[in-house]
Amino acid sequence: MTLAGKTCVVLGAGGFIGVNVCAALTAAGASVRGFGRRPRFAAAPRVDDWIEAEFGDNAALGDALRGATHVIHLLGGSNPVIHNAAPVNEVTANIIPSVGLLEACRAEGVSRVVFLSSGGTVYGPNAPVPTGEGALTDPISAYGIGKLAVEKYLGLFHYLHALDYRVLRVANPFGPYQVSGRGQGFIAQAMQRAIDDRPIEIWGDGSVVRDFIYIDDVAEAVVCSVADTGDARLFNIGSGKGRSLLEVIAAIGEVVGRSPIVNFRSARAADIPVSVLDIERARHRLGWAPKSDWTQSLISTRDWLLANPVARSQL
Repeated sequence: MTLAGKTCVVLGAGGFIGVNVCAALTAAGASVRGFGRRPRFAAAPRVDDWIEAEFGDNAALGDALRGATHVIHLLGGSNPVIHNAAPVNEVTANIIPSVGLLEACRAEGVSRVVFLSSGGTVYGPNAPVPTGEGALTDPISAYGIGKLAVEKYLGLFHYLHALDYRVLRVANPFGPYQVSGRGQGFIAQAMQRAIDDRPIEIWGDGSVVRDFIYIDDVAEAVVCSVADTGDARLFNIGSGKGRSLLEVIAAIGEVVGRSPIVNFRSARAADIPVSVLDIERARHRLGWAPKSDWTQSLISTRDWLLANPVARSQL
């Protein structure tokens, strides 16, 4: 698959998903322009151009979009629990700037916006398992509501202005360049704590089930969504397999070589008990499927954390 001739602006290019997406787009032949805060790590993949600015800087955003064919919108990542404590932050920090982004895309003649939404929060606690794209959306966090709102605005701009888009509802990604000090990235945090022989903290009894997907597979889904010529616009992106947190911790123990210590804390209201995505639409309509081996993905995550002490200091 080649993206030669396409100019992709990646918003949030310096973050965990952004660094990996930039590398995948570049490998596919696209010209890549980064927007946002620069990566923390000197070894992060290079892009052709970089505009360092905040999401709400409309002038810088206009400069970034000039001449772009595709925009990859990765900004707005957050901890669902934190935003439930202050729901207005989701509106001011993510929804309003995202609408401004769509206005700018329309003004600059961008061909397509690819938005990474959340497969774990937009559906809600009563969704069937595995959950398909047609399931009822009933988020129980301001974060999930914010993601869903941006999806709806994409639909509106397509209806009003013919702005093309793809929405990728991504499960729980993990892998190299993931660091977290805000409660995100369970595998990165648990892996590092196991390496350091520190207790892993779990909210609840560890029976919560999540769909964990390796970052290389997520980045490949973005490449496929840029190249896609079909008429479907909404796709679940996950492994299609559920694993409980206790299962994940046991697997981490295997690759680290010791049994992790676990501390259990009270369950959180924003945590859905089971979240596993049905990925058949992406398989058949987008031509994408996860390819990464679970154990090897954990090993790669372990090796990256061991090689990057800066990441360890942030966990």
